[in-house]
Amino acid sequence: MLRYAAIFLVIALIAALFGFTGIASGAASIAKVLFVVFVVVALVSLILGMIRR
Repeated sequence: MLRYAAIFLVIALIAALFGFTGIASGAASIAKVLFVVFVVVALVSLILGMIRR
């Protein structure tokens, strides 16, 4: 999931470089959402791992 966030971030940067602001903002929004989802899943996994010990 973090890989997808990085891919969308790169797409957003390339689109912004070429002036496609609509595509860049959409890709950046997707990257932000995927990163937040990744962080939440990682924290839940970490907490559940600590509880099981």
